[in-house]
Formats: sequence, C-alpha cells, structure tokens
Amino acid sequence: MKKNAIYPGTFDPITYGHIDVIQKSLKIIDNLIVAISDGSQKNYLFSIEERIQIVNKALFSDLKFNRKKIKVISFNSLTTDLCKKYKSNIILRGLRAASDFEYEFQLAGMNRKLNSNIETIFLMSDVKNQIISSRLIKEIAEFKGDIKKFTTKSTINSLKKKYE
Repeated sequence: MKKNAIYPGTFDPITYGHIDVIQKSLKIIDNLIVAISDGSQKNYLFSIEERIQIVNKALFSDLKFNRKKIKVISFNSLTTDLCKKYKSNIILRGLRAASDFEYEFQLAGMNRKLNSNIETIFLMSDVKNQIISSRLIKEIAEFKGDIKKFTTKSTINSLKKKYE
C-alpha cells in the first residue's frame, strides 16, 4: 500500500525550509499532498490562488520536483478531515527550532484526539534552513533586502512584484 502524507501550512510564501521538509519526506513516503491553508486566522500577503501558483512554480519549475509524487491543493477544513479525503494517515510537520516544538506537539496531540489513526511525523530542516521563516522573508523583501538564500527564484519574483 502506498504511503500518502499531508503537509499542511500557509506557505505565505514557500521557503527553503519548507522545501527541505518536502525533499526529506519524499524519502519516506510515496505521495505528498502540499496542503495550503486558506483559514481566516491569518492575514496573508498572498491570496490562496497566488500561494498555489507560487508553490507550484517553486516546486515544479524552479526545482523540477516530480509532479507524479506531489500534489498542491488548498484547504479550509480540519487537517484530519483532509487526511480522510486523501486516504492518508500521516501528517508531516517541519520543525526549525525548539520554540516550534511546543505548538507542534500540542497540534499533533489534538489531531490524534480527533483521529487516532493519524500519526504526525516531525521533520527537522537542515541547520542552514532553520532560521528561515515566511514572516522574516516577507519583512526582508519589503525593505528590498536580498532573500536569495531563503527561497526560490520564482518566489522572489512574486515577492518583488507584491512590494513594488
């Protein structure tokens, strides 16, 4: 049986930290659903349509990932409901630093209470990517700083257009 996993997040925008988690996940699972949240709890820089386009360009145009192994979708539901819809019992979460762990641990516990068949797998990004966050990339881009070390070329272009 193929192992499908859901990698939920806002991806506002996608970073090399996210991409690192995606690369690592493909070593242990067969198919990955990159699930872009359209929840109302956050103020997004990019619309859901823009984020889907940015993630697709980053993964498939810039980095040439295999389209047969990764699907990019949007969602506005519980992640556990998304798992049911895509027949997955794995949720992937990226960890950068110890400060992420408490929130992620709580989230994993809540998801487990909602559906005891779902496992959350935490993947650490490489040390070089642990400082990267979408929030900081947006701030640097807004002030015309160099973000080449943090995200892909097409994502940088999208950020530049947004802050023109």
